[in-house]
Amino acid sequence: MNLTSIGDLAQNLLLRNRSAEIKSTIATLTQELSTGQTADVATRLGGDYSYLSEIDRNLSRLNGFAHAASETAVLAGASQLALERVQDVATSLGSDFLTTLPSNLQSVRSQATERAIGELEVVFATLNGSVGGRSLFSGIATDRAPLETADTLLTELKTQIAGLVSADDILTAVDTWFADPAGFDSVIYSGSDQPLSAIQVGAGEYVTLSLRADNPDLKEMIRNTAVAALAADSDLALNADTQNSLLRAAGEGMLQSEGKLTSLRADLGYAESRIEEASTRNASARTGLEYARNELLEADPFDTAARLQEVQFQLESLYSVTVRNSRLSLLSFLK
Repeated sequence: MNLTSIGDLAQNLLLRNRSAEIKSTIATLTQELSTGQTADVATRLGGDYSYLSEIDRNLSRLNGFAHAASETAVLAGASQLALERVQDVATSLGSDFLTTLPSNLQSVRSQATERAIGELEVVFATLNGSVGGRSLFSGIATDRAPLETADTLLTELKTQIAGLVSADDILTAVDTWFADPAGFDSVIYSGSDQPLSAIQVGAGEYVTLSLRADNPDLKEMIRNTAVAALAADSDLALNADTQNSLLRAAGEGMLQSEGKLTSLRADLGYAESRIEEASTRNASARTGLEYARNELLEADPFDTAARLQEVQFQLESLYSVTVRNSRLSLLSFLK
């Protein structure tokens, strides 16, 4: 009878290799059990990755849409809040001016002008707002604020109406300056004349946030607030009738602007609803693809657990053999 044996060193190496192999299998099965997906993707797919690649490509695309939709929703929400603040100014000032004016008291007219100055600064600060370093109302020039300061506007308008004494002449001069391309659009507006490009928030779904600070309705709101801010200005030295006429005209204009601002907010609200709908569709499609991917790579938890238990038993058995071999000696053999 032929006996084949291996030396102690070779046997030790064999046991170590087998131990490492079993431990690797345990790690793989543990990973499959914890993730619920097979670790051997190539075997599961039979070497054909086309379907899995298509799923992953679509998931990546949907993730991009989700990011774009989320960012656009933030911009639209911030713009909506800004318009709401501007509209509140128009409603509050317009109503108060028409309620308290005309007045024979200089203090009332001066107080109205001071309040208008403060609210004009609020309007400018609001329209100059930004989110994440991106200006909201500057068109494609998102790196800079769209408007100069309220003081710059009032100083320029003072120059335009200097020497005029009647309310009609002053209002005409202000209107002319705001309509002139070399007026408001050149001196005060510093954003781009190009709106933001349409943003893709879903498959074939685009949303455009094109509102800029040089929008005619916003300019009208600014114009009316500026007129009120100059009505009782001491530098202009206008008489009481002219001051009352300017303040009342500004109040009426603000209430008219309030309705136009509502229309702007409605347009923005429609864009917000489209973003939300696109986000919902994207989420639904992503859930379906993730389910399909999980089904494709799913590892049977019961089978994996059974295999894991079997391999653990093999490792324990190998340890037992290793311990027994380590106790062998010539003395033990002779006994």
